[in-house]
Amino acid sequence: MSKAALIVIDVQRGMFAVPDQPPHDGEVVLSRIADLVARARETSTPLIFVQHDGGAGHPLEKPTEGWGVHPDTGYRAGDAVVEKRYPDAFQDTNLQERLADLDVSTLVLTGMMTEYCVDTTCRRAFSLGYDVVLASDAHTTFSKPGINADMIVRHHNEVLGNGFAKVEAAADIEFKQYEALQ
Repeated sequence: MSKAALIVIDVQRGMFAVPDQPPHDGEVVLSRIADLVARARETSTPLIFVQHDGGAGHPLEKPTEGWGVHPDTGYRAGDAVVEKRYPDAFQDTNLQERLADLDVSTLVLTGMMTEYCVDTTCRRAFSLGYDVVLASDAHTTFSKPGINADMIVRHHNEVLGNGFAKVEAAADIEFKQYEALQ
């Protein structure tokens, strides 16, 4: 039987390291992700953390402290990790092979940089044939000139939920229900 996996995208220490520009609802989003991680563990749902390597001088440069998975996600040493260099968590990584080995057909997505890595990974997963569930309140980003982060998150929930993903609040996500989607 195929199953779901929880994918935690780029929730790294460096994303929370700039005190005058925290991610929108960052602490609340971390709490929701930690809850999803705990529930995934309770149901033996595969769990994969994705880490972005931003390259030399970037806040997410490997192997600096900023590159590490944020400890408030519920991450544990030994958890599955996929390292990436592009917004698409599938590009030049072994994510698809790992998911195939686990017989995963549904991806529950959470994470950082809604308009970049969450969006791109969601669309790519859909194009690869996965059923995608986007945790509407467990992804976030930063405000930009001319648009605040809350608007970016809401906009992407609307756009991605209109054909690329099922959009659900984190509290409503039950991993075992997705086994029947395929």
